Amino acid sequence: MGLQEGTPRKGLPDIVFERMHRAIKSGAYKPDERLPTEHELATEFEVSRPIVREALRRLREQGLIYSRRGAGSFVRATGLREPLGFGQLENVADLLNCYEFRLTLEPAAAAAAALRHDETSLAAIRRALELLRDATNRQSHREDADFQFHLAIARAAQNSYFSTAMEALKEHIAVGMKFHGISVKREASGLSRVFAEHEAIADAIAAGNAEDARILMLKHLTGSRDRLFLASQ
Repeated sequence: MGLQEGTPRKGLPDIVFERMHRAIKSGAYKPDERLPTEHELATEFEVSRPIVREALRRLREQGLIYSRRGAGSFVRATGLREPLGFGQLENVADLLNCYEFRLTLEPAAAAAAALRHDETSLAAIRRALELLRDATNRQSHREDADFQFHLAIARAAQNSYFSTAMEALKEHIAVGMKFHGISVKREASGLSRVFAEHEAIADAIAAGNAEDARILMLKHLTGSRDRLFLASQ
């Protein structure tokens, strides 16, 4: 079954990337096996070749495939290993440690994204931001869109270590985002204030202002941590 150009929420490159990522991780392709051509993949997914090309670029960035000039793309043997993992988040101390790590990781990713983003990665940030805007207007919080926003910034940094760490932390981050969403909804202007923080980060990245992006991300995560843990005391 192909993909329709009007697929909501996720961009088509995201969907193609995720499906190919799952296929590679599941062992559907053997180490050093040649992937179908861009034309064949475009036909399979019913999308344009530039969309397939973007998905393949991200697979290369994550070290899952490699290219040979004139021969196509091949599955890297190391790509079949299990992804980075952090174990189960078991208690409040683990959640606090997760925030501590994010406070180091994500401001640096935001600064790099400001300097290295391209039109495609910036569009992914904007798509997630619009989902957050829509949720805020409805006085609700979407943890999935919140995570996609932060992940899109990590990907825009053009350094696979940032995005791989974020993906491995997805379940941990989701816990914090869920409880943070509950806490901000208790405040009259909480959701609007948090959306404004996200928007300011996106604007700094789009403007190429690395230091502002770094500081705004640091303040956002610090505020998120403080709001969450102060609310639970």
